[in-house]
Amino acid sequence: MAITGPQDIDEADIDEAVTATASALREVADRDWSVPAAGLEWSCHDTAVHIASDYTGYATQLTGRATDGYAPFDVVAAPGATPGGLVRVLEATGGLLAAAVHRTPADVRAWHPYGAAGGDGFAAMGVVEALVHTHDILTGLGEHGWEPPRRLCALALDRLFPHVPPGGDPWRSLLWATGRGELPGLARLGAWRWHADPVRSERLALCEVGPGTAADLRDAGSGGFAWAGDGPEEGTRFAAGMVVKAAEAGAYRPGWGTYAVVRRSDGRAVGGIGFHAAPDAGGEAEVGYDIVRSERGRGYASEALRALAGRAFTRPGLRVLRATVEPGNAASRAVLERAGFTPAGATDGGLRYTLVRPPSAG
Repeated sequence: MAITGPQDIDEADIDEAVTATASALREVADRDWSVPAAGLEWSCHDTAVHIASDYTGYATQLTGRATDGYAPFDVVAAPGATPGGLVRVLEATGGLLAAAVHRTPADVRAWHPYGAAGGDGFAAMGVVEALVHTHDILTGLGEHGWEPPRRLCALALDRLFPHVPPGGDPWRSLLWATGRGELPGLARLGAWRWHADPVRSERLALCEVGPGTAADLRDAGSGGFAWAGDGPEEGTRFAAGMVVKAAEAGAYRPGWGTYAVVRRSDGRAVGGIGFHAAPDAGGEAEVGYDIVRSERGRGYASEALRALAGRAFTRPGLRVLRATVEPGNAASRAVLERAGFTPAGATDGGLRYTLVRPPSAG
C-alpha cells in the first residue's frame, strides 16, 4: 500500500480564507475593537494586526528562503487605524502570502518553530491563523456561531493536525485542535500546536512534541493529543521532561526531541519515540521509544522507528543511531532488529544496537 500524504493547500485556498474572514470582520467594523478577543490577552484590534503579521512573516519566510529563524522585522498598524482599515490590511497582506506561495518552487523549505515547511505548509498555517483568529475577534465582539468554509477546515486539519480524531465536524475539530473547544469525549486542550512536518508512515504519523506541549505532557497533561487506552506511559512523560530541560538549558534543537506516535486511522496517540539529544560531535544520537501497553504487539514501535530513522538520516550531522536495551527485553530487541539495527556490544548493564547512515542518504 502506498503511503499517502495530505492534500496540498495553495494560494487559491488562502484567497478563499481571506475573503471569508474579511467579509465576516467587515460586518462588525462599526464595533469597538479595543475589547479583548475571546480567549486571548490581545484586543480584537491587536489580534487583527497579529494575523497581518503572520501573513507577512510567512510570505517573507518563503521569499527569503529562511533556514534559521524569522527575518527581524515587525508589522504594525498606522496610528488611528480603524477596524475597516485593519480589514483592508488583512486583505492586502493575505494577498502577499498567496503570491509568495504561488511563486515558491515545490522543493523550497523555510524555517518555522513548528517544523520547516514548503509553500503548502505556510499556506495551511495562514488559513488556520485566519480562521481561528477571526473566530476570536467575532466572539470577543459578541458574535457567536460564525462558520467558515468546511472544506478549508478539513484541508487545514489534514495538513497540520494529523493527530485530530477524524470523522467529526471539521470546524469543531479545528477549534478543539487549537484549544478553543471540546469534542465528544475530549476536553478542551491546555496545550496545543500544529505539525508542519510530521513524519508519516503507512499507519502512523510522528508528531513532534515541542517545549510548550512537552511541559504539559510531563506534568500529567495530554500534550495536545488524544491518547489510546491509558496512555501515555511514564517513559513518554519522562522523555517530554527531557525536552523541557533541554529548552531551559538552551540546548533544544527542533527535530531532535520527542515525538508522539499517532495512529492515522483514528488520530489516537499510541506511544512516544524520539532522541535523547541532537547528534554529538561524532555524529551519533541515541533513540528511545515507548508504546502504550494496550497497543503493544502490533508493530507500531518498529514502524515508527523505521520512519524516524529515515527522516533523521536526511538531515546533516547524523552518522549513527544507537539504542540501549536491557538484556532480558526480548520484545524491544526484536523491535530494533526489525527496524534494521544490529547488535554492537554491551554497555552499562545493557545491550547496544546501532544503525549506520546508509550511503543513499548522502
